[in-house]
Parts: sequence; C-alpha cells; structure tokens
Amino acid sequence: MSASAFLVVDDDQTFATALARSLTRRDFTVDVAADAEGAREHCRAREYGFACVDLKMDGESGLELIPWLRRNQPGMRILMLTGYASIATTVEAVKRGADNYLPKPAGVTEILAALRADETGGPTADGAEAAPMSVRRREWEYIQRVLLEHNGNISATARVLGMHRRTLQRKLDKFPARR
Repeated sequence: MSASAFLVVDDDQTFATALARSLTRRDFTVDVAADAEGAREHCRAREYGFACVDLKMDGESGLELIPWLRRNQPGMRILMLTGYASIATTVEAVKRGADNYLPKPAGVTEILAALRADETGGPTADGAEAAPMSVRRREWEYIQRVLLEHNGNISATARVLGMHRRTLQRKLDKFPARR
C-alpha cells in the first residue's frame, strides 16, 4: 500500500478534477474513477492509502462500493463524501467500512483532516467542537433515518411520520438544512 496514493470516486467530473489537482499539489498520486467499476479497476492495478467516495453516483452507490474496497484494500482509509448528508447514511457508511463521512462541499484540508482523524470522534482538526444542529437539520436527519428504515419507500415513511406523502416529498426535495 502506498500511503501517498489517493483514489477519488465521484461522478461529478468538475469536483473530482479539482480535488485531484489539489491533492497532487500536496504530493499525492491521484487516480479518479467516475463510478464503482472504474474504482475496482484502479484498485486491481494499485494499492491506495486513501479513498474519497461519493454516495450517489450513476449505477452502484458509494455505500455499495465501500465493503468491496474494505475487503480488497483493508489498510485504505475511506471517506464517504456526499451532498446528501444525513445521520442515517453516515451510520450506514461507517457500518459498511468507511472511516469517516463529510457533507459536500468540502475542501481538500477538511478531507485530509477527516481521513487522518482519530476514530474517537473528538474535536475537529482545528480543535473546535462541532456546532449543535439546528431544529431543521434534526428534522432532516430523522426523516432520513426513517426513510432508510423503510428502504426508501416514501409512502411508508410518510405514514410512520404521520404526514402527507406530498409534504414529505417536498421536504426531501429541499436541500438539507445546514447545521
């Protein structure tokens, strides 16, 4: 395993290219894959110290890719990165083998700090404690957890939450509230 080899798996070509460029400036050898199959091909050819995996991609999701990465490169530090952050997906990513999880947008400094972070979940890289979540963010997290428990079924989730299906759909269509 090369500690300086970094795999970026993201179908957003602009983001992946910018991240790869920033990592290269920090002396990493970077490979970029747009999907899970591309990531597997790279991993068959090289061992990586780090991987940054997007949650939602065309085809197989990042959640489905993580166990394969963990089995085939057990020493790799894996970061799940997504624009659809929730407690439910964070827990699921960690269960499947991710070392850490960050919501987009995230810069290279945050990404490297998350990958090198101690697993205790202590203070952030700059020593500051995370700000408490807003009520809107807590609602979003709870909805995501219930949705995950019902395998993405919006109607079943709406029934459990006691709200109309369209109301739930509108809440899901909105970008999640920031902390």
